[in-house]
Amino acid sequence: MQRRTFITGSLIIVGSLTLPYPTMAQIAGVHDAINKAGRQRMLTQRLAKVYLQIGQDVETEASKKILDQSMSSFDRQLVELHAFAPTPDIRSNLSSMEKTWQEYKQALVGKIPNQGDARLVLKHSETLLYMADEVTTQLERHAGGSTGKLVNLAGRQRMLSQRLAKLYQATNWNVAPGNAAASIASTRKEFSVAMQILQTASSSNTRLKDELLLAQSQWTFFEAALHQTNDGKLQRQSASNVATTSERILEVMDKITGMYQQLAI
Repeated sequence: MQRRTFITGSLIIVGSLTLPYPTMAQIAGVHDAINKAGRQRMLTQRLAKVYLQIGQDVETEASKKILDQSMSSFDRQLVELHAFAPTPDIRSNLSSMEKTWQEYKQALVGKIPNQGDARLVLKHSETLLYMADEVTTQLERHAGGSTGKLVNLAGRQRMLSQRLAKLYQATNWNVAPGNAAASIASTRKEFSVAMQILQTASSSNTRLKDELLLAQSQWTFFEAALHQTNDGKLQRQSASNVATTSERILEVMDKITGMYQQLAI
């Protein structure tokens, strides 16, 4: 019965993008679009992360809720971005994203999470990440100026936090690609470098400076969780710590991204 409930509830979401695009965009402007496209980029990784967590029975109920909410958010934001798209190239890339997204959704909810299908989920998460990143970068170029760059950079931190957690959980479940350790190392370095850039750029803004200090402290907790052993009795607790700390740093970085967006208004 539990299996039937999980699959049926998720499949309702799969068909949600069959509605026609709205005639009016629900995006306030190009910096809002950068924020939402960047959030799509993050969701590609967060969805894979929680799929892996459900498969390993790690924070299972919370992970199921995040899966459903994230799929719904991706659907909604894809519609909004398509309605807003300011250039033919961006519209074309969003249409391509939609096709890949349909395939990704089927992999996420077609069956109870398992190690065999996990590798397909990871593959789709990488493909859609590349596509979402391209759209976000196109929107940043269209916006011009330094604010769009900061919105993109701060928003990218959200994705990096989820990517790190995804790679950790994939390694924990023995489904990670062969280059996972190198990817984790390079992603951690990228996150740290970007934090320094954001802190330097925002040194004169007290509110942003305080939020970035909070994000840095959350990053310390997250890094500590990533370093924990995944051997023996501590394996499940380590995976749970990564799951929860990755959500906390995501929340802080999402707020910071919104604050950078507000600077453009």
